[in-house]
Formats: sequence, C-alpha cells, structure tokens
Amino acid sequence: MKLKPLGDKIVIKVKEEEKKTTGGIVLPDSAKEKPQQGEVVAVGSGEMIDGKKVPLDVKVGDEVIYSKYSGSEIKMDDEKYLIVKQNDILAIVEE
Repeated sequence: MKLKPLGDKIVIKVKEEEKKTTGGIVLPDSAKEKPQQGEVVAVGSGEMIDGKKVPLDVKVGDEVIYSKYSGSEIKMDDEKYLIVKQNDILAIVEE
C-alpha cells in the first residue's frame, strides 16, 4: 500500500527512539519521549497561495524535525507514519 498526500501534506516515516539508555537500561513505552524526527516518504502537490499552487520546500528522502504534537499518526505494515502540513516541519537535517 502506498500513501499519496494531498495539497500541502507530507508523509513522514517516524524515526524510533532508542529503547535502551546508554547504560543499558530498557525503557518502557510510557517513559520514552515522543519522536520529533523522521524521513519524508511522500509529499503533496503543493500549497495554494493567492490562487496559485506553490511547490513544497521538502522532498522525498529529506530527514526532518517536526513539531512535537503535530499531525496525524498512522501505522501501516508495522511502520509508524505521520501526516503533517508543511508548517509543522521545523527544519531539514543536513549533514
């Protein structure tokens, strides 16, 4: 199954947080922080501004940081995805 976001929506594959601390302690799900980083796997066709479609700033493959409680979480094929608007993306991670 493939997701195709509409308009200014972006699908992000959520990067899982480590389940162990550096000291080797296993953390329960309730103690883990909500992830804020992931990889863009699909982008919509663009945002409508003044009646014109403007392309999005991110592209498939970009590693991004997004707002902590933004978007809608979905699970497909045992993977977590997040669908967000471009405004919910804070930065593109560059190496």
